[in-house]
Amino acid sequence: MANMAQAIRLALHYAETHMDLQDVFGQDVGEPLGGVFTATQGIKSAWNTPLDERGIIGAAIGLALAGDRCVAEIQFCDYIFNTIDLLKYAGNILWSTNGNYNVPMTVMTPVGAGIRGSIYHSHSFDAWATRLPGWKVVMPSSPLDAYGLLLSAIEDPNPVLFLKPKALMRVKGEELIPGEPEDEKTLKSMIDAPLGDRSQWRPQWPSVGKYIIPIGVGKKVQEGTDVTIVTYGRHVHLAQEASRHLQDVSIEIIDLRSLYPYDWGMVKESILKTKRVIFLNEDTEVTNFGEHLSYRTTQELFYTLHAAPRVLAGKNLPGIGLHPVLEENSVPQVEDIVQTVREVVSEVP
Repeated sequence: MANMAQAIRLALHYAETHMDLQDVFGQDVGEPLGGVFTATQGIKSAWNTPLDERGIIGAAIGLALAGDRCVAEIQFCDYIFNTIDLLKYAGNILWSTNGNYNVPMTVMTPVGAGIRGSIYHSHSFDAWATRLPGWKVVMPSSPLDAYGLLLSAIEDPNPVLFLKPKALMRVKGEELIPGEPEDEKTLKSMIDAPLGDRSQWRPQWPSVGKYIIPIGVGKKVQEGTDVTIVTYGRHVHLAQEASRHLQDVSIEIIDLRSLYPYDWGMVKESILKTKRVIFLNEDTEVTNFGEHLSYRTTQELFYTLHAAPRVLAGKNLPGIGLHPVLEENSVPQVEDIVQTVREVVSEVP
């Protein structure tokens, strides 16, 4: 099974071959590295830019306005914050031109903690991203979802942010991408560059097929009746692990996959069933995206709830420390999820 980095690579190859993707660019995106997580390794249309995040986003806007379907990467989301005004501008273009100009650009950037990246490589960007009108925002939790969501993002005629969970980039999937070899060693030998001299290496791409996950459609990862956990990215896996520690509690887990637009229909249906909900993610807890979902839940479903909606998110800190104890106490861990579930199911209406 492909890991997430390989799945992204396969999607980019499919898109440049079949979907008119013309440029993939960013710091170290081209040869020889192929991206800091090797997610662009072997991509023909990939090229390196200077270390200039504003230049990368500005170039993407210009190329997209010229009709060039492109994917720009910011190496870590920790360095995307100085481009906020440009991201806002890109999101405004279709609206401000009365629908006359599309902007077919995708921005990829790794997000979140979990890799001991310390204060400069552990930020989340999901809450900020959802405050950018005109952008669609997706975050996969599996390689197959990464493949399908990235193809949807590239196909979309307007801006899409593709947020890659750093901690999942080397995690293998449980489902095959259409056309992917069943043997992971075979896939690795075909598309992973060797260590050392890569000047003569070229990938031998498998014949992967088009697999689209529509933006705005969530995924019910686990059925349950006692409480709903709504999450995305790597916390889908942590929620599943917490569920295994709570055999006496029936937990329904929803992977949003798409933060905007999001699948409110799926979320609402689940909450009406379980009557309890936890919104889980690792972004800082103040003005967290989960707070919006909690507010909407309270506004629309208040009289059906058996417990107050809960937001379990990262501490409101300026950064995440390098030491494991600091990181693990900054963002929700399995034991935090277990404790919160216990508290919510114990509430009596």
